Amino acid sequence: MTDRRGAGTSCGGQKPTNKILWQTLRIFSFVIIASFTFLPEVARAQSYTINSFDVEGNRRIESSTIIARTGIQPGQTVTAGQLNDAFQRLLDSGVFETVELTPRGNTLVIEVEEYPTINQISIEGNRRVKDDLLLEAINSQPRRVFTPQLAEADADQIAEIYSAQGRVSATVIPRIIRRSDNRVDLVFEIAEGTTIEVERVSFVGNRAYSDRRLRRILETKQANILRTFLRGDTFIADRIEFDKQVIRDFYLSRGYVDFRVNSANVEFTRERDAFFLVMNITEGQKFSFGKISTVSEIPGVDPAAYQAALKIRPGVTYSPSLIESSIARQERLGLKQGVDFLRVEPRVTRNPRDLTLDVQFVLTRGPRIFVERIDIEGNTTTLDRVIRRQFDTVEGDPFNPREIRQSAERIRALGFFAVADVEPREGSTPSQVIVDVDVEEQPTGSLSLGGSYSISDGFGIAIGLNESNFLGRGQNLGLTLSTAQDSEQYIINFTEPYLLGRRLQFDLGLGLASTNSSFASYDTKRVFFEPQLSYAISELSSLRLRYGWNRSEMKQQDDEVNGAVIASEIEQGKRTSSTLGVSYLYDSRRGGLNPNAGVLFEVGVDAAGLGGDNEFYKTTARGIAQTRVLNEEVVLRASMEVGALHWQGDDFSRVIDRFLIGPNTFRGFEPAGLGPRDLSNGQDDAIGGNYYWVARFESDFPLGLPEELGLRGGVFYDVGNVYNINNVNTAGADIVGADGSIRHVIGVSVLWETPFGPLRFNFSKALKKEDFDKEQNFDLTVQARF
Repeated sequence: MTDRRGAGTSCGGQKPTNKILWQTLRIFSFVIIASFTFLPEVARAQSYTINSFDVEGNRRIESSTIIARTGIQPGQTVTAGQLNDAFQRLLDSGVFETVELTPRGNTLVIEVEEYPTINQISIEGNRRVKDDLLLEAINSQPRRVFTPQLAEADADQIAEIYSAQGRVSATVIPRIIRRSDNRVDLVFEIAEGTTIEVERVSFVGNRAYSDRRLRRILETKQANILRTFLRGDTFIADRIEFDKQVIRDFYLSRGYVDFRVNSANVEFTRERDAFFLVMNITEGQKFSFGKISTVSEIPGVDPAAYQAALKIRPGVTYSPSLIESSIARQERLGLKQGVDFLRVEPRVTRNPRDLTLDVQFVLTRGPRIFVERIDIEGNTTTLDRVIRRQFDTVEGDPFNPREIRQSAERIRALGFFAVADVEPREGSTPSQVIVDVDVEEQPTGSLSLGGSYSISDGFGIAIGLNESNFLGRGQNLGLTLSTAQDSEQYIINFTEPYLLGRRLQFDLGLGLASTNSSFASYDTKRVFFEPQLSYAISELSSLRLRYGWNRSEMKQQDDEVNGAVIASEIEQGKRTSSTLGVSYLYDSRRGGLNPNAGVLFEVGVDAAGLGGDNEFYKTTARGIAQTRVLNEEVVLRASMEVGALHWQGDDFSRVIDRFLIGPNTFRGFEPAGLGPRDLSNGQDDAIGGNYYWVARFESDFPLGLPEELGLRGGVFYDVGNVYNINNVNTAGADIVGADGSIRHVIGVSVLWETPFGPLRFNFSKALKKEDFDKEQNFDLTVQARF
């Protein structure tokens, strides 16, 4: 019985339990349904209907402007998200320091705090850079709204200026000083720091050229002992990109067509007070020109004539500049023959077995596109014609992209503009092009103060005023005043590079020169007027026509006794010369086929007698040949000078008309230290000669010292003679050396590249000379510009 009751009681207890479970489920379902039912009501509780606005805190900005900036219209219902967007728009306007939006019923309260107005801007802590330069670089201005973002950007810009000068550790902090009426003073506090120098420049991957040779072509230099005066060793990031291009051009011009700069890494030293610059390069193989040919795809155009116009030959080291000059030469020939729209396409075939490049110049007809016009902007001083004459192309000519690029380079080479951009664009029709020239002018005047020293003239100073773009006409006007212990010069120079609108250069020199030399027993004075015309007759040669008028005289020095020859020439007093002359110059040192070698040759003839007191013919010539050997580390140079004076008429010539040789021409002797001399009256006067010749052979090379010292060594051998005294008044004179004899001099040199300029110390010894010659075993030449 008991068991059954227990069983019955258990069975009967399931009903209450199920009832509770069902009630729980109904309640849970009700809650879920209610939640979904009332969620839209909660969302609607976050919406606001704005009927009016209340703007507070604004002083400069109109309330209507602030309301419009929110983007909310009266009567509009907005959500919290839309209010946040309005808040962000007000902040983004850049004129409010703080913004707060508060809905109050149907009114939106807008509380703002405006950014202050800048009262004044000042720079503190700068010593190396002037205020004016820094203030020009920033965008913040007095009486404008101050914003922290703009101030920070200005601080970064100032830091960039210091970084460009090598002061990468410079810090700039903008601070404000609160003033009344919501104004602030903006102060940029600068800690300039020290310049960070480049302690070492090295290369990885170079085999053909040493680190020393490659460092010489870079703009970035290693620190040296004269770094106080030299800024090339200061680290400037932008200079690295320029150096990469320079070294690339260096290798390409020497036939390394596969050259590339893999990387240019700059790292701090361990002490973080200097940089290491490491350039990783791949040289590749050196190529030369192989077969050179020309073909024509234009009917009626004979390629043989164009082939004959080429200067490059097989075996010459490959260079892109030679390709470019060859294209220009053939295109000019096409213009002469009336072949319009001629394009020359070089097709290069690589021969890896013999390391040559075959070049085929293909004459094709380019697209028929004309130059509609050339638009020039940005030139406020420079006349349009100064820029236009750099173009070989004029309006209406066929468009040639290469010619436009070359014209752009000529404009930049003028030195008149800080920026010169030349870009073609489509004209009024697809067959026309407009060439836009956008320039930014820079100062073209200069004042130079210089010092000099030479054994001949002693110490001296020079002051120069020069304007390279006189009155915006592209003319050069200069004034030079130089005075040394033994000489003075006052010269005015004027140059018109495009006389009559043609590439005909006109030069004019006016001046007064006098000497009071301790190496002579007389003083001289000369007034001169020298106009000259020059024009190019080929890529490497030019012709000069000149006229010269001068009045000169010799004066006796105080308490000085002269020899018979000099005394008679002093008695002649003032004499004038009126001469016509012509010179021919050929120079392949820069534009020749070999970048490591070149020659210069110049010959000139002057004839006097078209008026004036003197009649003579004077001929001079000089030649120089130079090359680099041993990976371009060693320079070999040979030069030769000759001169001949043929005096006419019954008058006697003077020593200042004849040739006197100084240490700049023949080392190892004093000024006028060799040649015929007059020993009469107990004197030892050099009287010069009608003929001279001098040959110089020299070499300079590294000394193995640290390159940053800037020291190189040299050896030289000079040989020459000065002789012949025909048409010299020798009455009562005691002449020696009239027939002349060949002198030989050897010596060594120390060359020192300094920030003041190149110094050359020559130590010489005459192997053969005459007893009456004046030997000089040491010579120092230095010229300085500051």
